[in-house]
Parts: sequence; structure tokens; C-alpha cells
Amino acid sequence: MGLLDLLTKTGTPFSTGNGATPPTNPGATKQSKLHADGNQASYSVNGANAPDVTKAYTEYNDGYNNALPQPSQLDLQGQKPVIPGKYPYLDNLPK
Repeated sequence: MGLLDLLTKTGTPFSTGNGATPPTNPGATKQSKLHADGNQASYSVNGANAPDVTKAYTEYNDGYNNALPQPSQLDLQGQKPVIPGKYPYLDNLPK
């Protein structure tokens, strides 16, 4: 009896699907809303679509209870950051 037969007929505590291919997590596909939803920014940029992203993120079966990172605080809706005296080069770019 081979390993696949043991997994699919007997089972083992070391395999979630007992040798079967698990379903594809939506977070690992083009439909993921982690970074973008079509042409719009999504969770990692501004926190949008949090329920969809959280659901896909918690469906990863890697043996760990992974905490979803917080969205970035860097999205300025296309506006240039204003930090006086911090980035003088950006204020005086060569022409």
C-alpha cells in the first residue's frame, strides 16, 4: 500500500485533506482584494474591502493563527506628502 492509499483510505492527523487537493484560497487568485479591487485601491492601501480580505486571509490553512496586518497609512489619495523641512529635494526637483 502506497502513501497516497494510506492517506485517502486510512487518513492521518498530519494531513488536513488526507491526500486530496485543497480548494484554492481566493486570496491567492486575481480576485483577491488585498491590494486592489479592479482599478481601485483596496485593503493594503486604504483598508477598503476589509471583510472580504479578512475572510480570505483566515482561510489559509498553514497551521498558524496569522493576524492580518493593518492597512498602510501611506495612502494620501494621490496627494504629495507635506512634511516641512524633511524632503527638500522633492520640493526642488531638477527641471
